[in-house]
Amino acid sequence: MNTARRTPLLTGLALVTAAATLAACGPGGGGGGGAGGGEPTDFTTAPTGELSAWAFDNADDVGEARMEYAAEQLADVDITMDQTSFDAQKFTTRVAGGQVPDVVQMDRRFVPTYAAQGLIQPLDACYETHGVEADERFYDFVVDDVEWDDQLWAVPQFYQPPAIILNTRVTEAAGLTDEQFDTSKPDQLLEAVAATYTAEGGTPTRLGFDPVATGQAGLWVLGMGGQLTDEEGRPTLDDPSNVAGVELLKQITDAQGGYAQVKSFSDAFDTFGDANQYVTDQVAAQVNAQWYPNVLSPYIGQVQLRAVPFRGADGEPFAVAGGSAFVVPAGAANPDAACAWMLALTELDAWEAAGEARAATREEDGGINTGLFTGSPEADQLVRERWVVETGDPGFDQVIATYYDVLDYGRTYGASPAGQEITNALNNAVTEALLGDATVEEALADAQHAAERAYENVTAEG
Repeated sequence: MNTARRTPLLTGLALVTAAATLAACGPGGGGGGGAGGGEPTDFTTAPTGELSAWAFDNADDVGEARMEYAAEQLADVDITMDQTSFDAQKFTTRVAGGQVPDVVQMDRRFVPTYAAQGLIQPLDACYETHGVEADERFYDFVVDDVEWDDQLWAVPQFYQPPAIILNTRVTEAAGLTDEQFDTSKPDQLLEAVAATYTAEGGTPTRLGFDPVATGQAGLWVLGMGGQLTDEEGRPTLDDPSNVAGVELLKQITDAQGGYAQVKSFSDAFDTFGDANQYVTDQVAAQVNAQWYPNVLSPYIGQVQLRAVPFRGADGEPFAVAGGSAFVVPAGAANPDAACAWMLALTELDAWEAAGEARAATREEDGGINTGLFTGSPEADQLVRERWVVETGDPGFDQVIATYYDVLDYGRTYGASPAGQEITNALNNAVTEALLGDATVEEALADAQHAAERAYENVTAEG
């Protein structure tokens, strides 16, 4: 699959936002105060007035049900939605010019960056006023994504873990068991790759295993025992523990004609279409986030699937906690209503409404309900128990169950003011190393220099 992955915002399948353009601003305020030296917000449980929200583009049945529910809870608030996409440069420009909405939806990797720059407000007092314990409502590793400098800076949503979807039509023909695709056992995994990889004239015609090397670089590095940041959020890309994950990626791609060939072949997949890589047997196995079974569900009868967890170096299932979040910009006119609205969107009753809406959609279109992966363990359990039913295809049922099984094995990428830059630098390093343009150690050292400069620039601003 190509590396242009998708991630849910208020929609089930929305495009990942581009990297942030950084802008200087004042430091964040303390407590529940507005950032940039403003007075603390006096949060209440009965907000009034007007509320403006931005970056709620392409809301699907899940998003619309939650927004309708939240609006009902805030009867005295007039909500205006800007449903255009989030744009990092536009966001910093709007904050600098004082023309900001009250709520913005964005990828969680941006949150510590904007917190360090004073572009968003801390929300500890927001949570406290409404009696919400973040670690009780959300998975703790999801909370870790939006916590920086001992404060909470956002209300998170969604967490769609990765797993390995197997094309059992191919693996069983090769005499392989599911367990042979075990990322914690490189020699065994490489044997499975060799047994299922095919090529003509040196060009791949089937990948034994598509690791989605740059799209999932953080998963591989962290899963194999590495670390992207230290406890302060400073990048640690040159840490020796990061070498193992990149070296394993190189072994996997080298066994299939090399990274350039693998990338060129996978970029041509009809990932969202009728000739996708499972229908056409272009992969035996591939790393995919939980949303991808939704794409494959119309092709039951044309595909034969099961799934196994991605396993860390210790042999245990391993996942990383990507997703989106709601923030309140510095200078927002109505942070009180923003606080109440964001929390309403993520409470259990909102997800129940979303679950009912998705179930009704699936009943109408005859599709498969693969569940909602919300970022909240209680909501995930409710949706699964009430609306995720057997599909009639045992393999597809096992795929859905696998994604639920790995939910508790998540880990944060590491909250950092340079989060997006760290991701970009790591992807560049992986590309450089897999192409053979540098050793793994050299590539990671170069990446560390780039990420360190970004970190110093962000933390020095203001």
